[in-house]
Amino acid sequence: MNVKDSRLAYQIYLYLGALFITSLVVSNLIFQKFFYWNPFGDFTIFGVSLFEVSVGILPYPITFLITDLISEIYGRKKANQIVTAGIFASLFSMGIILVAEVAPAIPSSPVDDSTFTSVFALSPVAVLASMIAYLFAQYIDIAIYHFWKKLTKGKYLWVRNNFSTFLSQFVDTFTVVGLLCVFGILPWHLFFGLVVSGFIFKIFIAFLDTPFLYLLVYIMRKRFKLGVGEEIVLEV
Repeated sequence: MNVKDSRLAYQIYLYLGALFITSLVVSNLIFQKFFYWNPFGDFTIFGVSLFEVSVGILPYPITFLITDLISEIYGRKKANQIVTAGIFASLFSMGIILVAEVAPAIPSSPVDDSTFTSVFALSPVAVLASMIAYLFAQYIDIAIYHFWKKLTKGKYLWVRNNFSTFLSQFVDTFTVVGLLCVFGILPWHLFFGLVVSGFIFKIFIAFLDTPFLYLLVYIMRKRFKLGVGEEIVLEV
């Protein structure tokens, strides 16, 4: 690969990393709002409506699409680096919010202290649960993705994309809901319903992102003349 292509590949990696981190941080900022989407009618699972989920789940699948794309084109090491950077960015953003919450609002402030707290005051337990679930899910997703990539010798992209996402999304949903129940944020009688509802929603989204992954991988392979299973090695 020539110098020009190497620079372009590195720039694309940076932009993908920026999209990944933005999606992750935003999902943590907006997760306190819940919505109800009923494409299958008024259907419930273990007492929980399908789908009754947090809006934070909307940008979250984008992170798995991006890590799968990075895994496919740049390799496992670069995908793990993005995940680690996402953890740092999330914790840093939470720290900024905590400092902003402590700072008192002036009388003429458009947003007073109570409004700011009700919107942005994040439960430390909820954030911890989200971060632990995210850590497990993302690293598992990357590991399984490369297991299938090696097993299929770089073929059958849809297999590694979906199988890695299915298991990692279950781990993510089970872990975060379980921890929230353990620490008393959510009642235990909602556990199974929230896990099943959240997991089915994420799986549905995972099916939808497969064509986008194929398109992006095709564009990247064509631009950088990569063979099946071949990866770009970034020197920096």
